[in-house]
Amino acid sequence: MKNKPEQRNLLLLIKLSAVLLAIIIFFTICFHLLMLREGKEFSWITGFYWTLTVMSTLGFGDITFDGDLGRTFSIIVLMTGMLFLLILFPFTFINFFYSPWMKAQEQARVPRKLPDSIKGHVVLTKFDPVAEALIKKLKRINFPYVVLVRDYAEGLRLREMDIEVMLGDLDDPETYRALHVQQAALVATTASDVVNTGVAFTVREVSLKVPIIATCNVEASEDILQLAGCTHVIRLGEIMGIYLARRASGGDASAQIIGEFGALKIAEASVKGSSLVGKQLRETGLRAIVGVNVLGVWERGKFKAAQPESVINKNTVLVLAGSSKQIELYNKNFCIKKTKTAPLLIIGGGRVGRATGRALLERGLDYRIVEKLPDRILNDEKYIFGDAAEYEVLLKAGIDKAPCAIISTHDDDVNVYLTVYCRKLRPDMQVISRSTLERNLATMHRAGADFVLSYASMGANAILNLLKRSDTLMVAEGLDLIKVKAPEQLVGKSIAESNIRKETGCTIIAIKSETGMKINPEPTDIISEGVELILIGTVEAENNFFKEFGT
Repeated sequence: MKNKPEQRNLLLLIKLSAVLLAIIIFFTICFHLLMLREGKEFSWITGFYWTLTVMSTLGFGDITFDGDLGRTFSIIVLMTGMLFLLILFPFTFINFFYSPWMKAQEQARVPRKLPDSIKGHVVLTKFDPVAEALIKKLKRINFPYVVLVRDYAEGLRLREMDIEVMLGDLDDPETYRALHVQQAALVATTASDVVNTGVAFTVREVSLKVPIIATCNVEASEDILQLAGCTHVIRLGEIMGIYLARRASGGDASAQIIGEFGALKIAEASVKGSSLVGKQLRETGLRAIVGVNVLGVWERGKFKAAQPESVINKNTVLVLAGSSKQIELYNKNFCIKKTKTAPLLIIGGGRVGRATGRALLERGLDYRIVEKLPDRILNDEKYIFGDAAEYEVLLKAGIDKAPCAIISTHDDDVNVYLTVYCRKLRPDMQVISRSTLERNLATMHRAGADFVLSYASMGANAILNLLKRSDTLMVAEGLDLIKVKAPEQLVGKSIAESNIRKETGCTIIAIKSETGMKINPEPTDIISEGVELILIGTVEAENNFFKEFGT
């Protein structure tokens, strides 16, 4: 009754009831007058009884009129009763029984307050591609979460998708008290910089300790977000640019470090033009010569676990694990440097494209950016103005000589289109593409991309890595590095006896203990109690590991 619509409905019900009572009284008086006209006399209670039985269509039974006038009156009373039954009863049932029940059901599905028992949960302030990818990963490790929504419709839509939600306003401290943000593991806000600032400021009114992670689109906003109370500010565009640049080939054969866990380095090495092409992995002797471990190979966007009989071809990219010295030793023995290479091609001069260019310069590689919006042209020397869909524009940018094309627009459909175009123009060129949504990865690989990096997955992993209980590093799309405590079932067994690789598809690439980290352990090494295993594997392999040994 606190809601204005319910108050209006109650007032309308009172008015309808008053009209109904007036009609009953009027019909009762008319009944007496007509009966007296026919020479019959009944009590007022009988008149009231007759009016109710006729209006409710229960029948005439014992009291009837003999004349046409009385019967015409009976018809009027009957029709009036039926009309009121069709209006008043459904109105009362729907507005005071059915509608409140439905709203109660909706509120149960989209609550305004979380149970007092909840703690250690992740609070998300927006459901977007990054949040969607993060939720998938949280579900995989059984980590509690909740998405804050501002209206019932959005909440019900997400509940249909089996997403945990709570209703509330982003700028209301009471919302975060209802979320029990003081007991949360972290708050992740991925909206605009302005909204993220408001969220951080409001959360800090409720809790000074909970970690707040915010995404940032503009460099100038980073300081403001930190002043508002953010613990970590993630510039996803900058990170995506670095990731894309790491995987770009300048026409040489070299290993580029793409991730690290302390002393352990993960690198990807293109082999085109090197002495490794045409050999089986067992014939390369990489572990004996430089000490690195070949974890697997990339073939046109598909990761395959390393096998001794795997053949290396010119398009193969090796995934290596080792120390910094071992990676350097690999490059010393197998790297082929070109004294001069044509500029790499970047399609899209937005945040990601510009960040990719800066990262390429740090590697000593030249580039050209194709951009069709004049206000994004920052440097005439590096930028080519025009639409990348036009062959003349790409030709001016040097697509006929560029060793690599990096497609960095924010539109997945455009990226698929340009990937197909670049692959048809240059079948021998490396093509790297950005994807916003995870579901478009396979499409872009089919279109001809050698590597595809998902903006959503990258953002989700960046947030996941900041959870205290989680150590996960995305070394490539669909390929993760994870650190887990040695399961009790494996303690006392050697790596060979554990059958982890055979049973789950994950590979142990390091063992971390109190005394340090052993990189690329031998199959005979024993898994001791309390050590941490550093594994690498696909998402499917991770799921198999957690299913086999728990989370």
